[in-house]
Amino acid sequence: MSKTALVVIDMLNRYDHPDAELLVPSVTRALPAVVRLLERARERGLPVVYANDNFGKWRSHHGEILEAALGGPHADLVDPVRPDETSYFVVKARHSVFYETPLAYLLGTLDVDHLVLCGQVTEQCVLYSALDAHIRHLSVTVARDAVAHIHEDLADAALRMMETNMDARIRLADEVLD
Repeated sequence: MSKTALVVIDMLNRYDHPDAELLVPSVTRALPAVVRLLERARERGLPVVYANDNFGKWRSHHGEILEAALGGPHADLVDPVRPDETSYFVVKARHSVFYETPLAYLLGTLDVDHLVLCGQVTEQCVLYSALDAHIRHLSVTVARDAVAHIHEDLADAALRMMETNMDARIRLADEVLD
């Protein structure tokens, strides 16, 4: 039987980087679907894993990352998706949630073999995370309305690549975790 985990990618963001102006409108549209996924995963007792950049501050921990994001110019995009006391947290160094992180080990200890991915950025971190999950023989679902992009055309291509090349299921958030 498949055990699912929700992976929330880079939603704790300061939005003070060069691409923020392009990203914020897409995050604003995706945010309600991310919140619904979080609510459903928590109601069902599924593992929720936040995988997040550390803003280049290698001594930081998840509480400091959250506080930094809440101190940014778009705290309204961070507050609704803040981790709760049952959430897992993985600090990532690069685009993939697996690269140089303990995520694969954590998922193994939780007997997870299916990931639902949401967050940002579709054409970067979501894409690379889906690929790394695929090569680890994990099944992947991407909630297409719960991922945000910088470049819409690249995001559309990334979703097609995930579906075609990685056997990812691309669904609406309300079709996931039922």
